[in-house]
Amino acid sequence: MAPTTETLTPERILAATEDVLRRHGAAKATVVDVARALGVSHGTVYRHFRTKAELRGAVTKRWLDRTTGILAEVTAGSEDPAAKLRHWLAALFEAKRHKAGDDPELFATYTVLTTENGGVVDAHIGELTDQLTAIVQEGVDRGEFEAPDVAATARAVFEATAHFHDPVYAPDWSKPDSTEAFDAVVALVLRGIAAR
Repeated sequence: MAPTTETLTPERILAATEDVLRRHGAAKATVVDVARALGVSHGTVYRHFRTKAELRGAVTKRWLDRTTGILAEVTAGSEDPAAKLRHWLAALFEAKRHKAGDDPELFATYTVLTTENGGVVDAHIGELTDQLTAIVQEGVDRGEFEAPDVAATARAVFEATAHFHDPVYAPDWSKPDSTEAFDAVVALVLRGIAAR
């Protein structure tokens, strides 16, 4: 094992873990493989992540946070609420579609990891629904949306569009009519919450 010249950081370990997962898959990737890729002992990796489960949870969070960051920018944008909600939902669909289509092996691996790391996934969904809540609240404040319970409405919007972001539906995302189906669902959602 060649000594590493760079400082070992949690971010470097997570990047190496992602590469190892891509090569070996969730079932076969080990902490020893990650350590070998970094040129350190597995004990060194364990100084940053106490267990294999903690490492896998952290790499799952890192993967999910990429999408959350993109959507946070949309949430903070200056579009009117209806345009912002449409943009947010489209950005979520596009991010998920790219993850599934651009690197299917890694997407399959992360599908396994998200099953193992329910708490990480729940926190991610919480962040996404918080962003949706902010957009819906903005629409209510401007008189563009009606939502007696803003948080419940945001959650309903998230669930109504699940076909376009829940990984279980990933095989449908590359179908020729997927964009048309997405547009129809978003139009229905927007009509449903529009102020009368």
